[in-house]
Amino acid sequence: MSPVLAELLGTMLLVILGDGVVGNVVLNKTKGQNGGWIVITAGWAFAVTIAVYAVGSISGAHLNPAVTLAMASIGKFPWASVPAYIGAQVIGGVIGGAVVWLAYLPHWAATSDPAAKLAVFCTGPAIRHAGTNVLAEIIGTFVLVLALLAVLSPANFVPGSDLSKGFSPALVGVIVWSIGLSLGGTTGYAINPARDLGPRIAHAMLPVAGKGHSDWGYAWVPVVGPIVGGLIAAFAYQALWT
Repeated sequence: MSPVLAELLGTMLLVILGDGVVGNVVLNKTKGQNGGWIVITAGWAFAVTIAVYAVGSISGAHLNPAVTLAMASIGKFPWASVPAYIGAQVIGGVIGGAVVWLAYLPHWAATSDPAAKLAVFCTGPAIRHAGTNVLAEIIGTFVLVLALLAVLSPANFVPGSDLSKGFSPALVGVIVWSIGLSLGGTTGYAINPARDLGPRIAHAMLPVAGKGHSDWGYAWVPVVGPIVGGLIAAFAYQALWT
């Protein structure tokens, strides 16, 4: 499998399981309805872990344009591969959103709130304020990228062993879970432009029963914020840890 295809499939898996847990919690007449924030953050953490295990050995499992750009900015990933990776990640997000729509097909009509339906696909702020919403996404993604680079450093594993290959995806999931629990209450912690933009496009395109608008006025926040936060984290890591 090519790395680009792996990024598409990995991001698709990420969104299927991540948006899927949101659907299970917020849509009407599901088995997990009203499961709460702990269920959502845990589901997203497991989604990330599974997706990274699935394609990490093929593409490095960026699954996130903010991670791809951050890695390229400090010389850990070739710039020539950036456009293909980001394109694959966004397309994977669109496909993942479509699969979640199919998985919960009877529940869209059973749910009256258009905002709840949109929340299955993409993030939105608890308090709408562009400046602080962007800041929250910058902080969340800063923590994500800095933790990925620092926690997954070879110095944290036994030299010459393969432990890092086995534990790294699980540690990525722990990082995402921690961010969701600690920082996710402001914007829903997109911390990933593809995770938000791809399913948002799916929401706009699909015949979701009773859907409202796709909130394109907010859509730039979970794109710009994560990219800025990821770049700051990458340069901070390069300056302070290496």
